[in-house]
Amino acid sequence: MKKLWLIFIAIFIASFAVLGWVGTEIFRQAPPIPREVVTTDGKVLLSGDDIQNGQNVWQAMAGMEMGSIWGHGSYVAPDWTADYLHNESLLILDQWSQKDFGKPYNNAPSEQQAMLRQRLQDMMRKNTYDASTGRLTIDPVRAQAFETNLQR
Repeated sequence: MKKLWLIFIAIFIASFAVLGWVGTEIFRQAPPIPREVVTTDGKVLLSGDDIQNGQNVWQAMAGMEMGSIWGHGSYVAPDWTADYLHNESLLILDQWSQKDFGKPYNNAPSEQQAMLRQRLQDMMRKNTYDASTGRLTIDPVRAQAFETNLQR
């Protein structure tokens, strides 16, 4: 019986050691929060205080209980991150299509749509966060889409 208790205690201690290690890794590898978000032409879109205030409002509303961040929780409510990115992408595609082809994205031929989608994919996937300054630099078209999304 004593041997079983020792095994149980060893498993208990090992389990909590693993949980402690995983918790520190999650904290250490958390996505950075930028000090400011600026456009490539130098316009400050958001300050670190704006980001922190938004996070405080989100937490005060228990937003993490109602929806999804980074893809989990979508069983409870819509995935607001995916919704925002989808709307941002549609706004950018439409703006580029109007500028380059003089017509809405939905009316452009499939070859032109494919070109615009690839340009969007390249822009969205490029990491423009500078860890040394804490600055996230984005294209002005993304800032415009951000402002338009705020109006919705």
